[in-house]
Amino acid sequence: MGSKEKIIGTCKRYTLDNNVLSLEQRKFYEENGFLVIKNLVSDADIQRFRVEFEKICRQESKPVGLMIMRDVSIAKSEYSPSEKIISKIQDFQEDKELFRFCTLPEILKYVECFTGPNIMAMHAMLINKPPDTGKKTSRHPLHQDLYYFPFRPSNRIVCAWTAMEHIDRKNGCLAVLPGTHKLPLMPHDYPQWEGGVNSMYHGIQDYDKDHARVHLVMEKGDTVFFHPLLIHGSGRNQTQGFRKSISCHFASANCHYIDVKGTVQENIEKEFLGKADRLYGTESGLNFKDIWMFRGRLVKGERITL
Repeated sequence: MGSKEKIIGTCKRYTLDNNVLSLEQRKFYEENGFLVIKNLVSDADIQRFRVEFEKICRQESKPVGLMIMRDVSIAKSEYSPSEKIISKIQDFQEDKELFRFCTLPEILKYVECFTGPNIMAMHAMLINKPPDTGKKTSRHPLHQDLYYFPFRPSNRIVCAWTAMEHIDRKNGCLAVLPGTHKLPLMPHDYPQWEGGVNSMYHGIQDYDKDHARVHLVMEKGDTVFFHPLLIHGSGRNQTQGFRKSISCHFASANCHYIDVKGTVQENIEKEFLGKADRLYGTESGLNFKDIWMFRGRLVKGERITL
């Protein structure tokens, strides 16, 4: 067997046969669980996303279903509506301008290499990591994204995460633990940080601290695609600017929902449902599956089981 055939033979579990990724790129993702594509999203698109985000911050745009989050250290500040008080927005599927990110052909071209042709956008976020106040609350603990998702199989889920500006260790770039996508889903909980922890920022409590760690230095438009079991997080923002990125988790429309009761995901399900009760009332009867079905949007092909 030649070297090319050997490479092809290793590229079968986490990627699908395609004419987009090179054999070396497939092999890298298979071994490491992530892949960075340089300069994928245009400056013009990123500027449009930035303008829309600023409109949301000024309350000039109010998309239905949008979840606005604030850093725990500045949540009670008296800033007037601006980017200074918003650390993240989630669930912008009803915002036509921001949701364009999830439908960009240059993004979906790569997503299809992991999910197949029927693609659902399941979880969209724009992260506006604020300058750290000194309490180190701008950190995001090491975690696995699958912890939040009640659908499987994990190998047909992928995140596309795009830098909206230069991102490095000073302003809190992503840190990934290569190869950890081959591990099982691990228990998560809130870390015991003195300065406080942001809502829903659960982290892995027991992991190999000696495992190699890679800090992803990225330029505006660079996009990293990564597996939902890959252990990753981000450091604090030690600059005076707001570090912005936009992302979406995609899944094959052939994925299916699972019951997470009795699993390591039970805690996060309870927290999700508690938030739903506060938003919609305890009589809503919403369950974990309902929340994710509401979030999901078909972006390519046909909707099947998700």
